[in-house]
Amino acid sequence: MIAEKLYPFVQTLAEKSAAVITPYFANSRLKIELKEDETPVTHADRAAERVMRDLIARKFPKHGIIGEEYGAENETAEFVWVVDPIDGTKSFAAGCPLFGTLICLLQDGIPILGAIHQPVLNQFCFGDNHTTTLNGKQVAMRPTSQLENASLLTTDIKNIFQHQDGANFEKLAEKVSLFRTWGDCYGYLLLATGWADIMIDPIMNPWDLLPLIPVIRGANGIITTWDGSNPVKGTSIVAANKLIHGRVIEMLNAP
Repeated sequence: MIAEKLYPFVQTLAEKSAAVITPYFANSRLKIELKEDETPVTHADRAAERVMRDLIARKFPKHGIIGEEYGAENETAEFVWVVDPIDGTKSFAAGCPLFGTLICLLQDGIPILGAIHQPVLNQFCFGDNHTTTLNGKQVAMRPTSQLENASLLTTDIKNIFQHQDGANFEKLAEKVSLFRTWGDCYGYLLLATGWADIMIDPIMNPWDLLPLIPVIRGANGIITTWDGSNPVKGTSIVAANKLIHGRVIEMLNAP
């Protein structure tokens, strides 16, 4: 019920942030800076997050906010919004549309709704752990039952070898039918809408991870950490349909 009532507001957050982001996409005048952690940031990231934070503060002044660019406010509140204005800044800055805006609402620390918005393609994917929609139409993960027929996505192969077992990942990549780096949040949108089967990320921040949980679960998928545990407090993700997720976890964590 909460998710249904908040759908228009989340859509507004997506639309208002998109109005900031899209003029900078594939714009040669876009300036890229490096943050202290050596990750890129642009004016579009910061301006879009400010727009969303301002909208949330006006609409729900008692709610908390956690954002990639401006940190946390009132994060112990019952309801806390988690936003990532541009998930996939490297792609965005390179004129590649494999990026999106992530929005999540936590209730007592549990993600109760999540959204992935691709502003260039005008795709708004919204999930509440029970149902997921794309531009208002219900979607679900496709029922691929064999790894040999599955498509596997990830964001950055180098990160897998730095943070997880690279050899096991290579075995999985050799097993599947198709492997591509269609990454960041857009890979999860492809899963949720039935265009891919497995998406893995070996290292993630809360704003990258939490919005994905209601989307994948609502699309009848399973989303866990790399070792198969609860992702809410995790720092990695393995998402797949219910028919193959267990086998994926086994291969990634084989001795």
